[in-house]
Amino acid sequence: MMAAGCAAELGAKVLLLEKNKKLGEKLKITGGGRCNITNAEFDQRKLLAHYGRAEQFLYSAFSQFGVKDTFNFFEGKGLPLVVETNQRAFPQSQKALDVLQILENYLKKGKVEIKSGAEVKRIVGEKGTIKSVVVGSEEYESKSYILATGGKSHPETGSTGDGFAWLRTLGHKVEEPTPTLVPLKVKEIWVKKLAGTSLDKIKITFFTDSKKKLMLKGRILFTHLGLSGPLILNAAGKVADLMQEGSVTALIDLYPDDDLQVLDKKVTATFDANKNKALKNILKEIMPTGLDKIISDLLPAIDLTTKVHSVSKEERKLIVAKLKAIPLTIAGLMGFDKAVVADGGLSLGQVDTKTMRSKLYSNLYVTGDLLHISRPSGGYSLQLCWTTGFVAGTHAANYN
Repeated sequence: MMAAGCAAELGAKVLLLEKNKKLGEKLKITGGGRCNITNAEFDQRKLLAHYGRAEQFLYSAFSQFGVKDTFNFFEGKGLPLVVETNQRAFPQSQKALDVLQILENYLKKGKVEIKSGAEVKRIVGEKGTIKSVVVGSEEYESKSYILATGGKSHPETGSTGDGFAWLRTLGHKVEEPTPTLVPLKVKEIWVKKLAGTSLDKIKITFFTDSKKKLMLKGRILFTHLGLSGPLILNAAGKVADLMQEGSVTALIDLYPDDDLQVLDKKVTATFDANKNKALKNILKEIMPTGLDKIISDLLPAIDLTTKVHSVSKEERKLIVAKLKAIPLTIAGLMGFDKAVVADGGLSLGQVDTKTMRSKLYSNLYVTGDLLHISRPSGGYSLQLCWTTGFVAGTHAANYN
């Protein structure tokens, strides 16, 4: 949509072929439906450092359309943005549908022709030039072509890797995609009881064959199958690497700022203040909301109906130890269907850094998730879309 709108704004006649019945199916679900539109890091060097090996490749593109341009684009069209934790920028309305509306209006203003339900079956290339695209029994010819199909994350939105297949058929080198920003699966059944529960300011430590390998602090979210949230999503790639070394386990510390002795004193004080209550009725006093649901799974030997004054010293210390180390067994990573981002894509060596144009075909431009660029969650993926869409649309419109 960004590429088509930019090309049309420069006077090009644009046809947008949409596989789905409606535009923006993936955009609607970004940021949990709130749309994390960009990351408000205005220092370009700091921003691009988050794109790993693609950092140098992206300088030219981001100098043409960067984070400030994204703010100006959307706010200039009547969609104010707000910046939240970790510089994540969202529409003030907190609605991804409002972002989609802005883009649809942009296309309408540029008189972009949209054909929905138009699944491209083949791209015809000849002697370094794209000649046409085939949709069913129809064949469309144009001066220039932009691929903006997305990668393989969230296939239910239409991102099924079609663009990768076309690029390979045309002779490009395409790195195999892997789901990079994904939740983690765990073996413990009790996590289902915590689905939707989030824990703030915790510490999670990952071990490979009992050797400490990775420690993270922040917020995690429990799902029906395991763990999610930005902290987990951004570490998924590292956890995947650990799983190549051996079996991976994790320990969640609910009180990372307190050692065992300090925490034991706090729990003891809570017990002393609630001596005549049943243990199950004061658990919320010593652990985050929702965790009391699984205490019997974590400590099956302790009778939760026991009066607090009858809880033994040994039992209290078991509870304290568990608050500092809830064990989990990592079973693996979720697949493309749960991925926020999948890497892989067109090798950057085959793309002109200033125009997003293929080095193999003079009138073919490639954008967004089709490029082999890894990035964390936090608005970086959509910023990549706005930037590469603008650059591709601008240069495709001026193609001669």
